[in-house]
Amino acid sequence: MMDLREITREVAELSKTAGQFIRHESAHVQEKNIKEKGLHDLVTYVDLESEKRLVNALTEIVPEAGFIAEENPKLRKEEQLNWIIDPLDGTTNFIHGIPNYCISIALAAPDEVLAAVVYEINRDECFYGWKEGPAFLNGNRIIVSPTTSLGKSLIATGFPYSDYSLLRPYLGLFEELMKDSRGIRRLGSAALDLAYVACGRFELFFEYGLKPWDVAAGSLIVERAGGLVSGFKDGEGHLFGRQIVASNGHTHTEFLEKLNRYF
Repeated sequence: MMDLREITREVAELSKTAGQFIRHESAHVQEKNIKEKGLHDLVTYVDLESEKRLVNALTEIVPEAGFIAEENPKLRKEEQLNWIIDPLDGTTNFIHGIPNYCISIALAAPDEVLAAVVYEINRDECFYGWKEGPAFLNGNRIIVSPTTSLGKSLIATGFPYSDYSLLRPYLGLFEELMKDSRGIRRLGSAALDLAYVACGRFELFFEYGLKPWDVAAGSLIVERAGGLVSGFKDGEGHLFGRQIVASNGHTHTEFLEKLNRYF
């Protein structure tokens, strides 16, 4: 049987080591180092090297696990156990010198995430948790916000950058939330948004068009901190469903009622 607590500890230390590399390289990235993978979807040599280092080290931690990784779809994928990794979530922020980006690593079975780490590089904040364990930030246990209403909530979201098919309902919901909350924030890193829900900085986060590596680690940390994670509709999965709502639990139903009037 795997020791998920020890695996999580090792992954947390690994994320900090990779974070040191990213922090050092942040001063050296130039326009010539930036490539476009798709519409408004950027990558640098830092993303690629960070992923390479993570893959090599994670293979040593759990040799039987495959990989679902943002930058290299050709990596070996297994049926039962996979690392889901984003070596630099928030690449656009990173390129522009905006200090909101992180490393996201999750160990997942087919139907659930088993262990998770989100490391915020600039503030040196390591969020982590594992199945049936608590959630932590730099060794201190974290729980979600106790706020019970959207009207008293600070909400996070992400703006569509390539899939505009749901833009009109999104803007309608956005307008309503502007009038019925303490504000809406867009940080540019879904993994960090989820971590901030877990530690009570946000009451709720929602977004569509996301990939597994954006949400796998953060969603487990939210759940282990006492929060709730779902798709846009009850019963929908969030890991591969490309739509996610993560909340402190108290605001979840109220938000879904609003959301489903538009989507």
